Amino acid sequence: MPAGGGPGARAVRVQHVSGAKRSSARRALGYGRGAALGCVVLVLLVAGVLSSWDAAHHIVLAKGREHGTMTVTGCGSEVCTGPFAPSEGAGARSRVSVEKSVAARKGDRFPVVVKPGTAEVVRTGAAGFFHAWVPLGGALVLAALVIGGGLRLTRTAWGAGIAGGALLMAAFIAL
Repeated sequence: MPAGGGPGARAVRVQHVSGAKRSSARRALGYGRGAALGCVVLVLLVAGVLSSWDAAHHIVLAKGREHGTMTVTGCGSEVCTGPFAPSEGAGARSRVSVEKSVAARKGDRFPVVVKPGTAEVVRTGAAGFFHAWVPLGGALVLAALVIGGGLRLTRTAWGAGIAGGALLMAAFIAL
């Protein structure tokens, strides 16, 4: 029998080709899974940034806005209200509202910045800064689980998880 011309050689070649097809399919599935999980991570992080930016941009880009101090006189289920005493040139307001947090109780005073065109204020200083970025901290912790478990990038997952945890811990300590 000639070498490579027998029925056994042909079967080996066919098996090798079908094994290569299976290998490419597995690789394609792996790339697809990675892309899908990468999109999940991206959606989590974008949602965290957008949720945080709603309040954080008033703190980060506070130049030219009304700064002052709010004294909490009462709290409802979602907001706390009280008078606003300006720290410079702005006018005093008898009633402004701030998003309720665990750290706002009747009689508390804290620095705030007024959202332009509204009677709503955002807490400033370290406590306000970290509180504004809490959604991003939570998103980082959730993304770390997907990065580590789904994408199997353990170092990146640890980095994202530690960064998110540190942000949440800083908010807890600052408030």
